[in-house]
Amino acid sequence: MRSATTLPTPTPITEPAVLGAAIFDLNGLPKEYFTTAESFDIGWIQTIFQALGLQSLLLSSLQLEGFSHAVVGGSTYQAIVVRQKQRYTALLLQKDNGTHLDPDFVKWVQDIKPEMLKNDQRFQSI
Repeated sequence: MRSATTLPTPTPITEPAVLGAAIFDLNGLPKEYFTTAESFDIGWIQTIFQALGLQSLLLSSLQLEGFSHAVVGGSTYQAIVVRQKQRYTALLLQKDNGTHLDPDFVKWVQDIKPEMLKNDQRFQSI
């Protein structure tokens, strides 16, 4: 187990590459959306919804366990979605910023809670 002292503090969400966020329940249904001044686009959320549905189908068909995160790329964005105990959290990232490859960044995303997004002035709930 990693030491918490080596991880970035996940509050406030100051990572400049983060342009938006979405919270999904464990069934993959979207619950909350958050945008920033840099991007009001929520079209990427449909792609994440579809990816979660495909992931659920594959896991049940192949009887696999252990999904922790996935990176989804679009023509103008990248998104990372992580599984948490009670939800999935997805972040919209600037295209090709490389942050999603860093294991500490993935851990940082796994530690994000919806309240952190609600309380961060960069994000507007829609």
